[in-house]
Amino acid sequence: MHPATVKLVTLAAALPLFIESVLARPNFVFVLTDDQDVHMDSLDYMPEVQQHLIAKGAQFDKHYCTGGYQKFINNGYNDHHLALWLQEAGYNTYYGGKLFNGHTTRNYNRPHMSGYTDSAFFLEPYTYQYSNVSYSRNGGRPINPVGRYSTDLLSNLTQQFIGHAIRERKPFFITVAPIAPHGRLNQWPRGAQFGPPVPAARHRGLFDDYIIPRTDNFNPEQPSSVNWIAELPQLNDTIIQYNDEFQRLRMRSLLSVDEMVGDIVRRLEREGVVDDTYIIYSSDNGFHISQHRLHPGKMCGLETDINVPMIIRGPGIRSGSIQSAPSSHTDVAPTILQLAGIDTSNKKLDGAPMDLEVSIDGYNGTRRTEHIGVEFWGSGLDESFMATERGGSRRHANNTYKGLRVEAEDYGFYYSVWCNNAKELYDMKRDPGQLDNLLSPSRPNDESDFSLFDQGLDAVVDRLDAMLMVLKSCREDSCRDPWGTLHPGSDVMSLGDALSRDFDSFYLEQPKVAFTRCVNGQLLDAEGPTEFNVYTAGGQDDRDDGDESMARMLMLDIWSWGGLALHKCLQLPWPTKPAKEPFHIFIYGGTTAMGISAIQMAKLSGGTVITTSSPSNADYLRSLERTIFWITSLSPSLKTSSH
Repeated sequence: MHPATVKLVTLAAALPLFIESVLARPNFVFVLTDDQDVHMDSLDYMPEVQQHLIAKGAQFDKHYCTGGYQKFINNGYNDHHLALWLQEAGYNTYYGGKLFNGHTTRNYNRPHMSGYTDSAFFLEPYTYQYSNVSYSRNGGRPINPVGRYSTDLLSNLTQQFIGHAIRERKPFFITVAPIAPHGRLNQWPRGAQFGPPVPAARHRGLFDDYIIPRTDNFNPEQPSSVNWIAELPQLNDTIIQYNDEFQRLRMRSLLSVDEMVGDIVRRLEREGVVDDTYIIYSSDNGFHISQHRLHPGKMCGLETDINVPMIIRGPGIRSGSIQSAPSSHTDVAPTILQLAGIDTSNKKLDGAPMDLEVSIDGYNGTRRTEHIGVEFWGSGLDESFMATERGGSRRHANNTYKGLRVEAEDYGFYYSVWCNNAKELYDMKRDPGQLDNLLSPSRPNDESDFSLFDQGLDAVVDRLDAMLMVLKSCREDSCRDPWGTLHPGSDVMSLGDALSRDFDSFYLEQPKVAFTRCVNGQLLDAEGPTEFNVYTAGGQDDRDDGDESMARMLMLDIWSWGGLALHKCLQLPWPTKPAKEPFHIFIYGGTTAMGISAIQMAKLSGGTVITTSSPSNADYLRSLERTIFWITSLSPSLKTSSH
């Protein structure tokens, strides 16, 4: 037989097995709301989510969003991310709704986001206008169906995606990202105005008896936290009444999302594929209203802001179960890939498959770690008309911080270092409302009331700070196993293990997390120490990360906070180290800090930065001795003027 014929016969024999393996893969529908809270009971007022997802799936009560999407992404804007990996495995992929902040009617196709069989991306400045949304279908010109309620439009688009997916007879992955319950946002070239969300007309007036839970941290008598939060005045009755109504409007806006979830499940049932489909429900951020005297917002490291809904229903998931093992958005992509039977060994992932307690061939949900890294760069934002005496939102400077959430059966902590080097430590088992900062300078310096595994407060702080030092510039294995990074080849796997007195001097001598100044981006010279000591059998070894550490610290913070969680979930890529060859950075807009970050990266690589608007501190940027272009037009001709 001719060799070519042999190859053809072999291919023909293998093709049915390949088709069978592709068709056997599960489907996925991922619903990602915008700023939905856990701690004000919003899920309790969503009957469809309760019936179809929570009652028939697993709820993860210790799931967290994590700031700084740069740590959880890969190289090349359109080259390596979850949707593309799924397409390579035979999936059709779909996306509807908000993609990220800064995705506008002017830059939506420069370039168009790759990786989707069909897409409908919401575009600024209309993304957060509930009845005036603008979107691009598959990179086409923006469509602006004035008067169409945003979530209802998205629900219709989702039904179109499902219909196309069923006709194609291929496994599918659908992401649905409604804006609810994000506040209404009117944007102009030189400013923006925040307001409460706008529910669909059919849901107005509901939940009139609801008030925000009056927990211990609700508008407390004594100030809490540190930095600017500790300086907030107590809210008056007028503001509290406004805040209660603000949350009612958020809950009403979620009812259209709830209806959409019910419609999705019923359509999957009618098509006979619901039992082969994982439905994942989460939010990009949490939200606070009145806790710690705060006006509505989300940019703090408090539990209200970082603890978010996570529900998964699908094959092998135990109905009505609650999982308390900590997980984060960095774990979503590895979880989906393993459920889809896709090899992750060649994917540079910082997360690990979530602990689903499922019996599925090939699924290795072994995330039993206890840590979640949290970080944020920029200012804090009050998203309320009542935040200022004149009426309007307000920004708080110096809101950059590094944080660490640790959760285990015997202990739970939140530890953070702010850019002004204020520190917080809360015992989350004893103080879930985060009112008693164990590191407060005004607290009596007496460790007698604190003990963990026969160790005092200072020993615990030394361990937590060392883990935060690893996580703030981690990649891949060091993100998943910071204790293993500090103690390579040992059996130290938890805070409890690390609290052995054998390691007291090792942790006491560790460099400490600190900032040199507050800036609105991730700038290396503001981040303080980046190196840490590694424990060896003979004691400790000084670790020097050199250029690799610098590269990790120079990952850019181009897009703003609202889109961070989505980038982590979908593993959207961005350069993670200086290129071997010069490359150019194109910024679609941003702050001075973003520009400085980009210039520093360009300086290392010999590249050029192009931005749509001149940062206010242009003189400083030019002092970094790189060529800078300000784009005066986003026309295809790409007109520029050089400085």
